[in-house]
Amino acid sequence: MMSIGIIGAGSIGAALATILSRAMIPAVIANSRGPESLRALTDELGPVLTAGTVEQAAEQDIVVVAVPWSKIPAALASLDFGGKVVVDANNPIEAPLFEPADLGGRVSSAVFADLVPGARVVKAFNHLPPPVLRADPQADGGRRVLFFSGDDAGAKAHVARLIERLGFFGIDLGDLATGGRLVQFPGGPLPALNLVKLG
Repeated sequence: MMSIGIIGAGSIGAALATILSRAMIPAVIANSRGPESLRALTDELGPVLTAGTVEQAAEQDIVVVAVPWSKIPAALASLDFGGKVVVDANNPIEAPLFEPADLGGRVSSAVFADLVPGARVVKAFNHLPPPVLRADPQADGGRRVLFFSGDDAGAKAHVARLIERLGFFGIDLGDLATGGRLVQFPGGPLPALNLVKLG
């Protein structure tokens, strides 16, 4: 299994850490405040979750970015993602005002991709509220659905396998422009849609 890095330890990052730990998938999680600030989270989730620096998280095979929208440029500025699978788990909105970011009419994933030049970007893990994301994916007699999209078939295949191993049912929404718009919050039709694949 490819190694996982999580940049961002807010509600989405912590939810991802929870489901990775539950599936016994090792991960390195990092935030802007340093590894020591994550001790409570790593103590809670057990030995497969390690707190590291942002640079250490970015060294993993698949890097999931879940950072408040306005802080993404600074969080990623010094990192090299050339050739890596980078998952955009962000939404262009943040507390406390929850006002949509001005994207100039672009899809947020396209804006994100510009910040990780050379990366193979996949949009995933952003459409469910964090409490739902962290809950048991084996729900109501089936598997909870996670959407993903991207322009690189190999990168999407890696993320699809990760979604499967976590116990979810993945649905490929196509390229980054199409899928990114569908799951973008606010604006897309799919955010907060809690679907279950039966059978």
